[in-house]
Amino acid sequence: MSIQPSLQQWKQQTVWIMGASSGIGHATAELLLRKGATVYISARHHEPLDALAQQYNNAIALPVDVCDTAGLAKAYQTIAEAGPLDLYLHCAADYVAMRAWQLDSARMQKSMNINYGGVLNALELILPDMLTRQAGRIAIIASVAGYMGMPQALAYGPTKAALNNLCEAMHVDLAPRGIGVQVINPGFVETPLTANNDFKMPALISPEQAATALVDGLEHAGYEISFPKRFTWTLSFVKRLPNRLRLHLLGKVAERTN
Repeated sequence: MSIQPSLQQWKQQTVWIMGASSGIGHATAELLLRKGATVYISARHHEPLDALAQQYNNAIALPVDVCDTAGLAKAYQTIAEAGPLDLYLHCAADYVAMRAWQLDSARMQKSMNINYGGVLNALELILPDMLTRQAGRIAIIASVAGYMGMPQALAYGPTKAALNNLCEAMHVDLAPRGIGVQVINPGFVETPLTANNDFKMPALISPEQAATALVDGLEHAGYEISFPKRFTWTLSFVKRLPNRLRLHLLGKVAERTN
């Protein structure tokens, strides 16, 4: 069910995608460009952005690191001077597989700084203008790894749990002020982040499949966008089980990924 205005007239929309150099972000940028949106594409690595901008006249490359607050401010100034931003889509992320006996606080803090802190850095820039206009949409990629404490996700999962919580709190605060907020919780997607996983990833999908599901979710405007459904629905069910049963099942999965 739609709980906020849908985004369907893409030729009239201006979008900023953070993390557009690869994976879901790159595939989604290309899909929205084909639909006619004006898309500002950002990431640390400029080569893939430049290549995409050369293919599409409606793509504008703005290389930037989400942890570089000065660089982000400069990039957003470029966007704001051209006109209002309709959608901010945050796809940038850091991932490293980690188990409890491998706990590395410095590496975990790095993930938190990129995955959670990077979102805050961008929101601090774009929210004031959206609040003034009482319009705009924010969509943030979290992960089903944020649903519960999952094996291999000691560093990654908590950052995505934080994003799920943040998006819900923002939705409650911002919906009455005309700003839509959506959280995106993918399962396993074949990206550079997951390429180093040494375990079988169930229901693995391509970035293009993920982008199609993501854009469909934006167009239907429900709060949570999750995919692939056959996997995310299973995890949604598991997270609602009593603690004892849920932890038992997670323990069985952990044994198979040791």
